[in-house]
Amino acid sequence: MGSPRTNGTSAKLLASALKGAAHQGAETKRYDLIKYTIRYCRGCFKCVYENHELPIGICRIKDDMASILGEYHQADGYILACPVYDRAVTALMKTFLERKIALFYKQREDFGRIPDARVKADFKKKAALIATGGAVDEYREIMADPCFELMEAHFILEQVEVIDRLYVGGVDNLSKERLSEKREDAFTIGVRLVNEIEKARQL
Repeated sequence: MGSPRTNGTSAKLLASALKGAAHQGAETKRYDLIKYTIRYCRGCFKCVYENHELPIGICRIKDDMASILGEYHQADGYILACPVYDRAVTALMKTFLERKIALFYKQREDFGRIPDARVKADFKKKAALIATGGAVDEYREIMADPCFELMEAHFILEQVEVIDRLYVGGVDNLSKERLSEKREDAFTIGVRLVNEIEKARQL
């Protein structure tokens, strides 16, 4: 969860989605990024260039990211929730996404090529994305879609399918009735996430 507000609209929607997943028997864990120490990537790429035999590259920065990525690697599904800040994800979410680079590898001589995922999920893992913003739903294309693209970029390389993208706009004047409706939508997303993971396992 990329919001600095642990009980804001993004947090409430995420909580509902996790309840939906738990309703289907999934074990869930929520990460409020604001509560963790995640420092900025320094761009040294040591995690990418070295230790290719490992599922996660070793970062020289000693903070909470290594433990988060360890559990990320073991998870079967993901829900990323984030408010729109200045038409992009928050600095919290962007920092987390940048540090996910440790999940990838690349040879030093491979100039001009993007890194490849160390462990590909073969589309057995699934993900869902939630974004919230002050602009109403009609502005989704310029508000939420850039956020969805950022959050989804690594998933594409990891071969994790994003099955849902929920944007809830107008949060500055969100009625209790509409929030309740959107929380139901988020709950359904959590249910569907687990169901799609189970289906993929059977293929």
